[in-house]
Amino acid sequence: MRKRTILVIGGAGYIGSHANKALAAAGYRTVVFDNLSTGHRRLARWGEFFKGSLSRPTDLSRCFKKYRIDAVLHFAASAYVGESVTDPAKYYANNVVNTLNLLNVMRAAGVKRLVFSSSCAVYGEPASLPMRENLPKNPVNPYGRTKLMMEQAMADYSAAYGLKYIALRYFNAAGADPDGEAGELHAPETHLIPLVLDAASGRRPCISVFGADYPTPDGTCLRDYIHVTDLAQAHLLALRRLEAGGESRAFNLGNGRGFSVRQVIKAAEKVTGLKVPVKLAPRRAGDPPALVASSALIRRELGWKPLYPGLETMLAHAWRWYRKANKGVL
Repeated sequence: MRKRTILVIGGAGYIGSHANKALAAAGYRTVVFDNLSTGHRRLARWGEFFKGSLSRPTDLSRCFKKYRIDAVLHFAASAYVGESVTDPAKYYANNVVNTLNLLNVMRAAGVKRLVFSSSCAVYGEPASLPMRENLPKNPVNPYGRTKLMMEQAMADYSAAYGLKYIALRYFNAAGADPDGEAGELHAPETHLIPLVLDAASGRRPCISVFGADYPTPDGTCLRDYIHVTDLAQAHLLALRRLEAGGESRAFNLGNGRGFSVRQVIKAAEKVTGLKVPVKLAPRRAGDPPALVASSALIRRELGWKPLYPGLETMLAHAWRWYRKANKGVL
């Protein structure tokens, strides 16, 4: 029996590599499509590799002709909120135009199943917590607007052309593969946990805490962190739902619990046994006090349940990967 072949767009990146591993472990044949502009060839350790760019539809067409693709997981996007404000052209080109290129090549090839990486940024400032899927969508930056645009485009393609999709609205991906085979390799790094580990290890002088006067228990921002392996498993469940004939829809993907910046720092000190130097800084414009998901829908509809919900577990896995990455043994 032929193995179903899944095209993993951006599978050489942080989240894509973990999802690629989960697919391979589940018995799928995978093909990673990546231009390696931010991804790393050594993270595409499972399945086959096809170097190409979404900005060139001919690359996609060659890939679809070479492999008999059954479904697509799409992780390739620009994802820095601040950069999206200063360079929106990059975000509309990569996140909108390039994704439309993918949808059109999929349509031409007759491939109708897509799991899409969306974001909690589609909501903007949340009207209530925990954040549910039916909240108003009012993104406050170009990054969030591009994600919402693509959710709307996929809905239109679904109605007109029969595309079946699931959009997963991520909260804060964290941690690393428990087996130490994949993890974060961003340049520049903007995620809080690797930056805290940088400060703990002395690779940076301190971690800046932007605002300590928010209306939260300790005055610092609350965010919902989800282990990247749990996130990858959600993609596998979403794919299976589409294969079973499930309808197109969007799901929040978070743990349903918020951790503050100070809690992350304290947990990092406990896990590493090292002191994390801290510098208080003014609030950043546009940072909501709290972003916490309701994951009730994906738990109920797809049977998703996080295996690694604890903050210290996420930090322990991230710390093990961090030390390995910075010893140059990858």
